[in-house]
Amino acid sequence: MDTVLVTGSDGGVGGWTVDALADAGHEVVAVDRRTPPERERRDGVDYKAADLTDYGETRQLVDAAAPDAVVHLAAIPNPEDHAGSRVFANNVESAYNVFDAAGTAGARIVWASSESLYGTVFAAEDWLPDRLPIDEETPTRPEDPYGLSKVVGEEVAAAAARRHGVPAVSLRLSWVTFPGDERRREARETFDPATADPSGNCWSYVDVRDVVSAVETAIDPETPIEGHEAVLIVAAENFLGRDTAATIEAVRGELPAECDLDGDESVFDCAKAERLLGWTPEHSWRDDVCSDETRLSTDD
Repeated sequence: MDTVLVTGSDGGVGGWTVDALADAGHEVVAVDRRTPPERERRDGVDYKAADLTDYGETRQLVDAAAPDAVVHLAAIPNPEDHAGSRVFANNVESAYNVFDAAGTAGARIVWASSESLYGTVFAAEDWLPDRLPIDEETPTRPEDPYGLSKVVGEEVAAAAARRHGVPAVSLRLSWVTFPGDERRREARETFDPATADPSGNCWSYVDVRDVVSAVETAIDPETPIEGHEAVLIVAAENFLGRDTAATIEAVRGELPAECDLDGDESVFDCAKAERLLGWTPEHSWRDDVCSDETRLSTDD
């Protein structure tokens, strides 16, 4: 039985990841700034509190756990609610500390990077890439401290992989949503292309269950990873249920000169994740719609 250390374990993605890994039989060390109350703790999970921007604390914690893999999900995700310098410093320092400690321990590294490193979400002005769809070769050009911290974080992961000879996978996540997420439904039902604000990620998302499955595959020692690899982890379609290219053009008034999108497919191409990890998204916003319709039909 292997040991997996998960940072950011008290967050939405972190909580789902801890539960899934524990259910799969892993020994899980769950790390966050504070430990949850006893009534909220899961049996068999070892909860630890640490400031991951402190290298000494981080190194001691990782050394004591002796993990086979480290899943780094801790970060400040929103530069609009915090000082930019704090977002950048927290995310970069914690990434360096966690990755270096993990590498020293010989642990496989998997962490939550973001689509924001392309410059999609928090740009000062409306953003479009030079071509669609976006893949791992699309240039990264963030303007905000969060996206920039993810660019630097991937470089730190690559450096740890080189220095310590461990595999490292950067999962470039889209907007993570959860089963029954009302935000998708509300956005879809109120959407009007004539008045809609441009969407930085063109209405893309990923279901948390698909994020967890990507994590599980990436930490599997049977998954052949050499050095550092970055992969996009995004749902197959936008959450509006509309033609993607036509919607972008209606809202923004233009499309990139090179645009190869079919129907409502996402603007992010996850072919590399399928090729490298054998991962494809299994969950869609339509699952919730079908569930709601089935429930209402049963109630009638």
